[in-house]
Amino acid sequence: MKKFELRKDRFDFFESFEKPQLHITVKFECPNFLDYCKKEKIPPFHFFLFCFCQAIKKVDNFCYRIYENKVIKVDKFIPTYTVINKNNDLNFTRFYASDNLESFIQDSIKSKNEAMNSEKLINIVSGENQRELKDALFITSFPWFDYSSIDYPAFQFKSADTPSFAWGKFSKTSDNKIEMPFSIQAHHGFVDGFHVYQLLTEISKCIEENIK
Repeated sequence: MKKFELRKDRFDFFESFEKPQLHITVKFECPNFLDYCKKEKIPPFHFFLFCFCQAIKKVDNFCYRIYENKVIKVDKFIPTYTVINKNNDLNFTRFYASDNLESFIQDSIKSKNEAMNSEKLINIVSGENQRELKDALFITSFPWFDYSSIDYPAFQFKSADTPSFAWGKFSKTSDNKIEMPFSIQAHHGFVDGFHVYQLLTEISKCIEENIK
């Protein structure tokens, strides 16, 4: 929390805003992991999600939350991403992110299948342990298309301290990299544009390390 103390005045400044969230959408270019996933028979979405969750841990600014009127730092994460069920309606996954790629993918696929096979809306925040909710990472994926901007729903903007993320279609570039739209909504008291750059850099590093 020493790093947070250095920017506490920034947090206090933005916390006074009615809507303190920062919204950024970028065209993210990263190493080509699609060929690796095809060779290893790994679902590309789950591989990228793993690298994303590993990268989040490297940038403290995405680990800060507000709990009981105090700023805390979380050190484990619950990815909750959207899926489409058999009725073509939205549903949510929920699982703890393992640091082991194989275990992570197994848990992610299991949670995905559960959400896809449920007609009932599951894994929503209602009734959940409030401290455990702070471990969540809210993720939306649009694998069908590119996009240029996104606006996230928020129950209360003032208290929306948990970051939200989205990414779109994975496309190969002419120089054999992967390109996608990538979006972030985060509390500006915790996150600046530079920290988004740091996160994207760490995602690329994690991909590179895992496809060697």
